[in-house]
Amino acid sequence: MRILIIGGTRFIGPRVASQLHDRGHQIAVFHRGQTADAGLPDAVNHIYGDRRDLRGFFSHFKNLAPEIVVDMICYNALEASDLVNTFRGVADRLVVASSMDVYRAYGCLLNLESCEPQSVALDEDSPLRESRFPYRAQAKNSDDMTYEYDKIPVEQVVMNNKDLPATILRLPAVYGPGDHRLFDHLKRMDDGRRAILLDENHAQWRWTRGFVGNVAAAIALAAEDPNAAGRVYNVGEPDALTEAEWVRSIGRAAGWKGDIVGFPGESLPEHLVAPYDFAHHLNATTNRLRDELGYHEQVSREDAIKQTVDWERAHPPAFIDIQRFNYELEDAALETMGERDAGNLC
Repeated sequence: MRILIIGGTRFIGPRVASQLHDRGHQIAVFHRGQTADAGLPDAVNHIYGDRRDLRGFFSHFKNLAPEIVVDMICYNALEASDLVNTFRGVADRLVVASSMDVYRAYGCLLNLESCEPQSVALDEDSPLRESRFPYRAQAKNSDDMTYEYDKIPVEQVVMNNKDLPATILRLPAVYGPGDHRLFDHLKRMDDGRRAILLDENHAQWRWTRGFVGNVAAAIALAAEDPNAAGRVYNVGEPDALTEAEWVRSIGRAAGWKGDIVGFPGESLPEHLVAPYDFAHHLNATTNRLRDELGYHEQVSREDAIKQTVDWERAHPPAFIDIQRFNYELEDAALETMGERDAGNLC
């Protein structure tokens, strides 16, 4: 098939392109050309342009005649409308990367709205956020991408159009080489910390995660399979670890023998306090993807975390906010509380 990927040059996209290319598809990637080494196969066709001018490339796309368009960077309603209007009558189907931040549980986690904690895993029919623009408060200005970001209207625009079938993939917390999601915990382990401190509620909080290579495989599978048309899928590992279990998994891969200690939120050092309501879990069932499309992980969680730890050690962040690593305060908290009174979660 001829497959066009929009924005496939950073974290997940190159892996999607590589997997589809390896399966024999003709791949083109539309991007700004700002990523020096995107890791894309040599045979990939590069189309250079700005996502904000998608309609300006209509003639180019029409000549390319992609059967499937995979959009990795559709962030708001306007971009979704441009996507549909550009490829209506050109492509056979859209595949759009969304996020599990569409669920109401996420809005409640961020204290943007109120709801009762959900006792079962989120499925594709679980309630969506009533609040909108979840990151607007962090935007620097109205030109900041986070100002208009919201995947709910993206999904609505894409799925409600009548002329161009679409598939929505709600992605989890994606980790792997190329992302520093493990860094804070791993740095403490490699610095020889005897204990990692967690808010006791955060320690028991569950979040569906997915290794970048496995998530890319799910996207590639949905792009290939015509049965995915008109469907919404959660993507991620089949079981969601608690935060304490996640830290312990990193520790095993890193060879760390320390303890994970849970504290009441009010007893934590300020730099470790997170402004979230951890009664609202973000664990989701991914059964639909597995049952309908036959998805399964290519890389085990153990191997995935080991690969990520190895990459992180070889590629530490260029900038480290040392305020996040105030070990004197962490030691003082341990001494004040006493590990016998704090909850050892290992």
